[in-house]
Amino acid sequence: MANSDPPGPRRPGSASRLAEPNGSLPAWRRRLYRLVPALDSLRTYTPHEFRRDLFAGMTVAAVAVPQAMAYASIFGMPVQYGLYTAIVMTAVGALLDSSKQLINGPTNAISIAMLSALAMVPSDQRIQAAILMATLIGLFQTGITLLRLGDLSRFISHAVIVGFTAGASVLLVLDQLKNVLGLTAQGAHHHHFVKRFWLTMSEGGPVHMPTLAVAGATIAVALGLRWFNRRFHWALPELLLAIAAAGACVWHWDLAADGVKLIDKVPRTLPSFSPPQWDWSLARELAPSALAVGMLGLLEAIAMAKSIAAKTGQKLDINQQCLSEGVANLTGSFFQCFPGSGSLTRTYINHQAGAATQWSGVICAAMVALTILALAPLAQFIPKAALAGVLMVTATRMVDMAGIRYHFRATRFDAVIVVATALSAVLVSVEFCILVGTVLSFLMYVPRAARVEINELVIADSHRIRERTKLDAGCSKLRIFNFEGELFFGSGPEFESHLEDIEEQLDGTRIVILRVKHLRNPDAVCLHLLHDFIERVSERGVVVCLSGVRDGFFHTLEKVGIVEQVGEDRVFREVSQVWTSTATAIEWAHLQLGDDLCETCPRRQPGAVGTEQWHFVI
Repeated sequence: MANSDPPGPRRPGSASRLAEPNGSLPAWRRRLYRLVPALDSLRTYTPHEFRRDLFAGMTVAAVAVPQAMAYASIFGMPVQYGLYTAIVMTAVGALLDSSKQLINGPTNAISIAMLSALAMVPSDQRIQAAILMATLIGLFQTGITLLRLGDLSRFISHAVIVGFTAGASVLLVLDQLKNVLGLTAQGAHHHHFVKRFWLTMSEGGPVHMPTLAVAGATIAVALGLRWFNRRFHWALPELLLAIAAAGACVWHWDLAADGVKLIDKVPRTLPSFSPPQWDWSLARELAPSALAVGMLGLLEAIAMAKSIAAKTGQKLDINQQCLSEGVANLTGSFFQCFPGSGSLTRTYINHQAGAATQWSGVICAAMVALTILALAPLAQFIPKAALAGVLMVTATRMVDMAGIRYHFRATRFDAVIVVATALSAVLVSVEFCILVGTVLSFLMYVPRAARVEINELVIADSHRIRERTKLDAGCSKLRIFNFEGELFFGSGPEFESHLEDIEEQLDGTRIVILRVKHLRNPDAVCLHLLHDFIERVSERGVVVCLSGVRDGFFHTLEKVGIVEQVGEDRVFREVSQVWTSTATAIEWAHLQLGDDLCETCPRRQPGAVGTEQWHFVI
């Protein structure tokens, strides 16, 4: 988007007063600024930044109005509730956001999830349930913040997010087909979307051509204006103009008389304080969906904030961002708002329009409020088909085709996760598809993480220690094995198998060295296996040494008694130089062996040298 007032350095004379360092502020002010980052930005706010925020806020508002109405209609809410959410959530979120450009409010993904979550809620309870969902989600997200668990979002892979957006966009297109074609929704008592969709398509009545024409024209205008903006680098609000054009056509040709359905009248009022109606039975019914939608909202907001921060270089506080989402949803539920999150489209537009601080979001909320007061009476001419057309356009923009191609080219693992998450969004439940994708990710990852690699090392000559090959005779007196992998319960069977293989090879062996430098995260299962192995081979007269033992691993071995079992003098701890502890262990072993040499021992070679001149070729 074009920006008439591009970003630039602070202009001298506009607000040259520098903010006093945080260290010199009273403790209560420092806490306030951490809690409300937007207030902190006011300490150095300049007229130049205000102009940038004003332009960005007005630009985003032009997109927020049609989106808010359309997203409310996805799950059967009157459109004014979408506008209320675009006011309250956007303003509260902006004040608390760690990100300077993130715009909160109603989003496509959350509304699609709400469509699934409220599918079985009676229509007369739909508004109450949606607002109660905002309360539950706000409590959940705020709780995540208080427990400082916001960073757990990193355990949900990008493949899951790509699959979710693809599945959600397909679901949105299929759901809006009834409004585009003018069909009557059927199968409201069926929980599964696919069944409701099939009944609507087969029993919803004939296609209503005037409705289809309105939807098609809306899509054409939106796409045409988008092409125009790209071709001539303009910033026309294509969605708002497309809806306005559809409304003008309905008014001019009185299409309502021909059966084109219109949205309900929008009252010329702003959101008022109204505590949510608490119903324990309804809350228990909605709680699982609230957890799923709440986690989805956090992922959506954090992903968008990170994306923008990567472009601006801003440092993010993930826990603060989680707090912002939670408080925005919780506050919104007291002002007739349904759940929301960080918006991909509006955040991107806000950034492109040159937003300097969080105050662009507050300005956007104010512009939406002014729009309600000024234009609410005209909303009665907006056809539902036009909103459906707008949703069709936004659904196609949701799909991350580049991300899908990348994951399909990367690994089969990523491709399976994308496809499974997308299919579960449509066939199972959109609010739980992320859970499905995440669980599947872990199930597919655990076998890969459970791999424990082992290779035997040999002293090839007086100067080289390398991995043993089939051509190497090896040493019958001293055996050296190098381990690598995660040492948790999932790797237990493979670790045990490796230890049993070693045990079978120890006939005639006096000393075995286990290099454990690259064994990570040991748990009780694998430690017990190691303890039993040492006990068995010790009974056969074989001395076990451990080399490359890191400090954390040493303390764990010490606590479970393995250090005492082996003997601390035979536990060679990691040092700064790579392989040094293993070389020291080999030198110790040679001292113990004395003149007891095997036929291939390098110490038989003329000019044999000490360990300080060994070279490891691994």
